[in-house]
Amino acid sequence: MPRRFPPVAPAALLTASAVALSGCGGVAGSSTTTPLVDRGTVRIAESSETPSFDPYSTFGAGQARYAYDSLVNLTPDGTVVSGLASSWQATTTTATFTLRPGITCSDGTTLTASAVARALGYAGDPAHQLAGAQTVLPNVPFTASADDDAGTVSATTAAPFPFLTRTLGLLPIVCPAGLDRPATLERTTQGTGPYVLTRYRPGGPYEFTVREGYAWGPAGATTAEPGLPARIVLSVVPQASTAANLLLTGGIDIANVNGPDRARLTGHGLATADVPTVVGLTFFNQRPGRSLADPAVRGALVAALDRQGLANVAVGGVGRPATDFGAEGAVCHADLAAANLPDRDAAEALRAAGWTRTGGGPLGKDGHRLRLRLITSADLGPTLPPAAELMARAWTALGADVELVTESLPALVNAMYRTADFDVVVGSTPGSALPVGFIPFFSGPTPARGLNFAGVTNPEYDVLVAQALREPDTTGCGTWNRAAAALLRAADALPIADGRSTVYGYRTTFATTFGGGLVPTSIRLHR
Repeated sequence: MPRRFPPVAPAALLTASAVALSGCGGVAGSSTTTPLVDRGTVRIAESSETPSFDPYSTFGAGQARYAYDSLVNLTPDGTVVSGLASSWQATTTTATFTLRPGITCSDGTTLTASAVARALGYAGDPAHQLAGAQTVLPNVPFTASADDDAGTVSATTAAPFPFLTRTLGLLPIVCPAGLDRPATLERTTQGTGPYVLTRYRPGGPYEFTVREGYAWGPAGATTAEPGLPARIVLSVVPQASTAANLLLTGGIDIANVNGPDRARLTGHGLATADVPTVVGLTFFNQRPGRSLADPAVRGALVAALDRQGLANVAVGGVGRPATDFGAEGAVCHADLAAANLPDRDAAEALRAAGWTRTGGGPLGKDGHRLRLRLITSADLGPTLPPAAELMARAWTALGADVELVTESLPALVNAMYRTADFDVVVGSTPGSALPVGFIPFFSGPTPARGLNFAGVTNPEYDVLVAQALREPDTTGCGTWNRAAAALLRAADALPIADGRSTVYGYRTTFATTFGGGLVPTSIRLHR
């Protein structure tokens, strides 16, 4: 049985922050050859403020990497390497992790196996409704136990789940002092990570200070390495153009920039790490009473679109139509869209479904027009509104009555998860690093009991997912891909373009994870 996700978790599929903890990434290349700066300060631009640094909350999950460790880590090519655990083993129902010796929390206490099991149990308790944790953990119930003498932590799931190492193993572990007083985690950190939050100001900046003696980072990384910054300062810079200006003038050291501003950062000797994304991940509201509950109408709308033209608009140049729901580098990613999306004549498909139009008038059926409320948000990317406009033009030409609405991100989320007042929603996301991350969005209950905000019902997908959940780790990729293909054939959702954002570094080098999250122990500051 899937866990019930709280209704505040939707942004997990629309924004990168919540998934930055899991998946693959890339190592930044740099033309910097100047000497390292030992124990300097690195200034990092964030696109939005962090109202809570609780690593299990919606907002704190993205910043957890600075102050919290996980049992394992992933290298840029997706290989699982050590973290708090020195060894691990897993099946589809059990996982066991053996802790490294000598790990301490930021308050100086020793981290025990019991403390880790307590953190896993706390984060996984659905009564706590911890949205940030639930985007990382398995979406099946589990129990955690510990053997302090052996230094092992074990978890057992109530149903098969194939990626236990890449989910349980990647949860940020909160130390007992934080679990004793969880309200304090909004403004302070209680972890084993390489940095500690030492300054918080509403709206930023936020300051982290390095921990001396830290030696249990990814694959044994330490904070004693030359060039590792002593301080990391996060400043809120909402506009990509402003972040680009600050990078060029040395006002900040690291920033993630997307859209057309990337072009003017080329050729300035900046370190770069490309972050694959899916631009324009589009959902169709299939709830009862909606026109798009009819798969023939959804298929006709998809077939009417110029996917290459949409991809060009979505990336602000020459784009490539998306190949999958998740971004390149996600586990089980494959080239699925072109072979599975509906491609029949759109007008003919609508006529066969009973929709007719007289002359150049609107499409109608049983006395009702084909009305579509198409919503998007520029907060998710500057190219989404023009991409949505191109979609609206194609559907208007087909005979639909399209209302195009550009909302703020909170208003968009409200329409998706509370009012359900939409027919089509266009977002932008790296998606999930694991195919299991899409399950609650394509099956199960609608809000507030679940995350299936579009009301998707696809029996073929459900059957294939049930089979894939019994296949360990990546051995089930073929089944996962057949499940995704079933969604594409039914026009349950449409990924528009494979895009890129880029993490840039001024006088810095670094590595990133899937979604563009920085690996703190990889950051180096140069003169």
